[in-house]
Amino acid sequence: MHEDKTFWVRVASLILTLLVTAACGTVPASVTPAKSDAPSHVRVSAAYGRLPLYFEANKGQTDEQVRFLARGSRSTLFLTPSEAVLVFTHREVSRTVLRMTFIGANPEPSVVGAEELPGKANYFIGSDPANWRTDVPTYAKVRYKNVYPGIDLIYYGNQRQLEYDFVVSPGADPKRIRLGFQGADKLEVDAQGDLVLHTATGVIRQRKPVIYQEVEGARREIAGGYVLEGARRVGFRVTAYDARRPLVIDPALFYSTYLGGSDSDEGFAIAVDTAGNAYVTGSTFSIDFPTTQGAFQTTLVGFHGVAFVTKLNSTGSGLVYSTYLGGAIADRGQAIAVDIAGNAYVTGLTFSKDFPTTPVAFQSTPNLLAGNNAFVTKLNPLGSALVYSTYLGGDNDDQGLGIAVDAAGNAYVVGQTASSTFPTTPGAFQRFEGGGLYEPDAFVTKLNPLGSALVYSTY
Repeated sequence: MHEDKTFWVRVASLILTLLVTAACGTVPASVTPAKSDAPSHVRVSAAYGRLPLYFEANKGQTDEQVRFLARGSRSTLFLTPSEAVLVFTHREVSRTVLRMTFIGANPEPSVVGAEELPGKANYFIGSDPANWRTDVPTYAKVRYKNVYPGIDLIYYGNQRQLEYDFVVSPGADPKRIRLGFQGADKLEVDAQGDLVLHTATGVIRQRKPVIYQEVEGARREIAGGYVLEGARRVGFRVTAYDARRPLVIDPALFYSTYLGGSDSDEGFAIAVDTAGNAYVTGSTFSIDFPTTQGAFQTTLVGFHGVAFVTKLNSTGSGLVYSTYLGGAIADRGQAIAVDIAGNAYVTGLTFSKDFPTTPVAFQSTPNLLAGNNAFVTKLNPLGSALVYSTYLGGDNDDQGLGIAVDAAGNAYVVGQTASSTFPTTPGAFQRFEGGGLYEPDAFVTKLNPLGSALVYSTY
């Protein structure tokens, strides 16, 4: 009796493990992904992004072409002898399928797991034990041996970032490596040397490859990068190197991450600081939008949508901070800028009469009879407090559409106003509106570093 109880406790534990795993990635019936019955959203701790990406050997849990599969946060990777199939899933209804094939490669390379992990994957699906799969081994890496003559391919990474290395043996030719992509509408190499793949549901970015050799225990970097060979093909350019030593070409799926909760979320603007951190603003209706401990506003106020400000680290693997920003009615962040100290400046529109403002703000209460005002908010580098926050508007609809900041901390805001009483300054280029009712004007406003006064403001 004790043995039976122990067995069923183990089964229950394994089923729970499977359900959690399935929620983070689809369990497909074949290489072509099918819809999943997994829960629509799962809250995952920040530490999840630092876990190793593990690769399951295929023991009948998916299509027979697949040798290994791996699940990340909202993504699944299927590795076959001739291609890698990467599936991004958003709320189980929207998905992108990207296929990377090895052009002119060995059609049947040896594909083996490396660095076996202590954990096992288990599948208890349906009532027939013949369909169950238990003790499926997992690995930290997968190696393709001789995918090209003298060239191995190794996959590895963590839950937020998939990496793959081509290891070129002495005397082998790196020019043999050619990758074909399906599922991307357009490929380009940007100014930073990253490979940008434009898909129907967003952009997927592969970092500029790090190319290097080990020389006397030290890494020596070799210049090079991606080369487009047609609309769907990519090769690698490598400058002179020591052909007597191994060469490593190390690209990475730099990052492509969803940002949102269980309801509607939209990102409208992004800025990047000198360290590569990304600052995003937009609007969310989600009560579970990911916020961070200590952020300025960690709970949703009202049910009509609220602005958000999120700072992602340079690898996209974690939130530096994330906060709601708004009041009880409706708010939207539409533009963002960042200064050299890491303060974020946000502008947009708000219908809320309780939008968070600061005591010394230029306009601490809305000035409208109906509609919305613009707002300008400066968040500190930790996202934990407002440096200043102010309404900016008159008696009709106003919205901020763009923002910039200078070295002294003055904020420059551009937008649209239908107000006859939009705040302007003496001596401004155009102090009075130029259009009639329902014919909005542009405005340009310069706020001082304290957000307490207008340096100038003009229609």
